[in-house]
Amino acid sequence: MSESESAATLLAVDRLQTLTDLFALRRRQLAAEAGLTEAQWRVLEEIATEHFLPSMFARDRECSAAAVSRTLRQLQEQGLVRARPDPEDARQRRYALTAEGCRRMERIREARRRALEVAWGPVPAAELKRFSRFAEPLIRRLEDLAREPA
Repeated sequence: MSESESAATLLAVDRLQTLTDLFALRRRQLAAEAGLTEAQWRVLEEIATEHFLPSMFARDRECSAAAVSRTLRQLQEQGLVRARPDPEDARQRRYALTAEGCRRMERIREARRRALEVAWGPVPAAELKRFSRFAEPLIRRLEDLAREPA
């Protein structure tokens, strides 16, 4: 790689890191606006799908079952989630959003929609498509690198 190619690559990586940091910051801010932590928001989002299993959620997010249980307790204490025994398997619990949990999720969705409109709305559709075409193979290559042993 030439010096100019290397500089261009480093600049692109820097821009990608800045975007990543800003996305993470905005996610924390959106959660906080609804009185939630980011972890609580993630759990609420998953419960809203009605296919929530704490153990699978923990595994998929690479976090401990204890952390997910703690978050579920917090959400129940805030009156955002309710749990009941699974009618088919009493060892399992089914989680659902309460009316207040649904209101909080709607607040987040609306704030997120407004943020997307401000940040992405001015970008022409052709540019968005070009960005997505560029991002897809980059994502695959980074995923491949992430799977390699350390």
